[in-house]
Amino acid sequence: MTDLKQKSIATLMVIEGGYSDNKDDSGGKTRWGVTEEVARRHGYQGKMSELPQTVAAKIYTTEYWDSLNLNAIEGICPAIAEELFDTGVNLGTYRAATFLQRSLNVLNLKQGIYKDIKVDGKLGYQSLLALMAYRDARGDEGLIVLHRALNCLQGAFYIELTERREKDETFIYGWLLNRVV
Repeated sequence: MTDLKQKSIATLMVIEGGYSDNKDDSGGKTRWGVTEEVARRHGYQGKMSELPQTVAAKIYTTEYWDSLNLNAIEGICPAIAEELFDTGVNLGTYRAATFLQRSLNVLNLKQGIYKDIKVDGKLGYQSLLALMAYRDARGDEGLIVLHRALNCLQGAFYIELTERREKDETFIYGWLLNRVV
């Protein structure tokens, strides 16, 4: 496990805390931020209140880190890998991937850096090539802008979600405090 992956998982577990069964939480019972549905899908059969951190870390690795191809993204820009991991856990990997793809497309100077990529929620070869080309063309400042774009999309999603579902007013303050940096 890379140092960044370990750090990202440990940080997320601190933010998510231990066990929760909040009636307003659409995810239902969770421990370390892992929902019961996800834990069961990964073979965990025990009480959610007793889900070990080691099991949660394995789930975070396969369900979120690996599925988003974050080892490769870490090699291009560690901060973007961390951001996508957090977004993927909190909003789903499809949404995290589309946030990156959409951002890369709108920051592409009318396809002047690379051919726009398909927004399909899969961070494969074309998305990685686009991210590398973007980094090479825009440099460190461009990566800061890309990170901000990802956070803008994430924050806007939380606000729109809470406007549709009043119950999420329970969580939006924490989401904006801990997730949108």
